Amino acid sequence: MNQILEMRSITKEFPGVLALSDVSLTVQQGEIHAICGENGAGKSTLMKVLSGVYPHGTYKGEIVFEGEEMRFSSINDSEAVGIVIIHQELALVPYLSIAENIFLGNEVRGAGGLIDWNKANHEAAQLMARVGLHENPTTPVSQLGVGKQQLIEIAKALSKEVKLLILDEPTAALNDTDSEHLLDLIRQLQADGITSIIISHKLNEIAAIADNTTVIRDGRTIETMDMSDPTATQERMIRGMVGRDIAHRFPERTPRIGGPVLEVENWTVYHPTQPGRLIIDNASFSVRAGEVIGIAGLMGAGRTELAMSLFGHSYGRDISGQVRMHGQVVDTSTVSAAINASIAYCTEDRKRFGLNLLDDIRHNISAAGLFKLVKSGWINGNEELKIAEEYRDSLNIKTPTVMALVGKLSGGNQQKVVLSKWLYTDPDVLILDEPTRGIDVGAKYEIYTIINRMVAAGKAVVVISSELPELLGICDRIYTLAYGRITGDMPVAEATQERLMTLMALERDQEIPTNRFSNYSPGRVDATATDFDMKGPHQ
Repeated sequence: MNQILEMRSITKEFPGVLALSDVSLTVQQGEIHAICGENGAGKSTLMKVLSGVYPHGTYKGEIVFEGEEMRFSSINDSEAVGIVIIHQELALVPYLSIAENIFLGNEVRGAGGLIDWNKANHEAAQLMARVGLHENPTTPVSQLGVGKQQLIEIAKALSKEVKLLILDEPTAALNDTDSEHLLDLIRQLQADGITSIIISHKLNEIAAIADNTTVIRDGRTIETMDMSDPTATQERMIRGMVGRDIAHRFPERTPRIGGPVLEVENWTVYHPTQPGRLIIDNASFSVRAGEVIGIAGLMGAGRTELAMSLFGHSYGRDISGQVRMHGQVVDTSTVSAAINASIAYCTEDRKRFGLNLLDDIRHNISAAGLFKLVKSGWINGNEELKIAEEYRDSLNIKTPTVMALVGKLSGGNQQKVVLSKWLYTDPDVLILDEPTRGIDVGAKYEIYTIINRMVAAGKAVVVISSELPELLGICDRIYTLAYGRITGDMPVAEATQERLMTLMALERDQEIPTNRFSNYSPGRVDATATDFDMKGPHQ
């Protein structure tokens, strides 16, 4: 294979941070090259240097593409030579059509310089067919799921005659079916002669699709491995990423489960804008002190809707049912009421709903618990700073200062800020919606450890996750959800991916098996706090 790209000794600095230090990368024509590393390792920064997001002159080193040194001043320069990047946060305009998005900034013009809409829609349909998308080109993007939006981004790249396609966490927000379809498409593009660079935390996907993989740690190149080599294992990648072996993906925990903390009965929720459409159908579940329960379901099953409707009725209408905390009926009809009831919810979309990306870490951590800092109508700024520093230390948030903007942090560190925010409210029940989505194995392990600390302190945790191995690795019990119905409840000792999938895949009108509930005994009522006090490290 001929070499298409060489990045030589790339060094990139931000104020107070050395993001990249002498990083080198070589990519061959027509290969699929993966880049992996922990959050904050410098993967996305390296690709932004390559694509011109960080222009020449703001970094040291050389970029050689197709044998010529490149000095990109903007992303338009890199696209002009055939380098196209698709960021993890999709850059689509939701209210424009598919065709309008595909040709945005690259419009198809006819006589007099006006846009030729017929030609644009026709060419968009051809590009869509190439990526396996069979929608009407005039369909607004807002009507499509994330998987199809990802395909639109690739069609948009193809319209620019892409030679090197960079995909940053392309499957992070996709379900298994959409992920596999996307990987098949990347293989097809490879067969068509297009070179791809993929940044991913999903090591199993890297192993399945990559020809070569470069590992980056702390802004430095660790190694590039040939994936056809039998020694190129996931364990080797993890060792390179984190600088140590992780013998077990999930930290060990001995359950000490007590009495019921949260009990939800006959919870029913209707769609907020479509009257009569049932989203959550008479769902009942419970979680005990010192227990981690999981909620598993396919895309559209209603997992997030269940959590959001419980937490302040943040989703849905005509909500009915009963919520009890420690045996007492509580009001959760507003976010404030839910917090007062000692319930916290970490959203799956941390950037949209969980954080203020334009504010600093300090203010984000204190945001949900400001009532604890107010005295005589004034916020104690010194105490706020002290608390933020303590959570930075206890949760290992990698940042030089808590005054840094949250939007500048890596995904894993942003997730730790969200956790800090809710831990500071001292909840008895913490609901975590996709808590490890888009973060690396090292950060995942740290978050699993935080969950273990919380339940060791006698708290209760509910984990919603699309990754069944994750639920099997950290939970005591797992509920399954299909079409808004609870279809199963089993201890993790009896659960397998196959059994869970069977219950997750029940049709809307299919009878729920009568033996879906196990004779599970939760164990001793002895959930006393350990040396980690989840009221917060400062108390």
